[in-house]
Amino acid sequence: MTREYYLYILECADGSFYTGITRDIQRRVYAHQQGFDRRAYTYRRRPVKLVWAQVFDRLDDAFQREQQIKGWSHAKKAALIRDDFEAIHRIVKAERKRRESKDPSRRAEAK
Repeated sequence: MTREYYLYILECADGSFYTGITRDIQRRVYAHQQGFDRRAYTYRRRPVKLVWAQVFDRLDDAFQREQQIKGWSHAKKAALIRDDFEAIHRIVKAERKRRESKDPSRRAEAK
């Protein structure tokens, strides 16, 4: 029996995104929607809507991808949700350009 792990993104009522991992995506989304945990990020941001999910066979892989996505900007997450990989690429290039313009040592390395 294979175990599946779902990496998911919820869109909250305030427009923010919540990223998490679960083995049972229907039960987890229901729990977010019902607000079972008053300390949860989504509690005061309900209703929530499942907008993206990816299935992994290994928890380690799902966790690694979750950490990557949690570090992304709202715009980059929105592009992922739309499956707009060209937009993700443009955002990454713009982020890199901004970092290089703020750090003179990076400009020297790039030449």
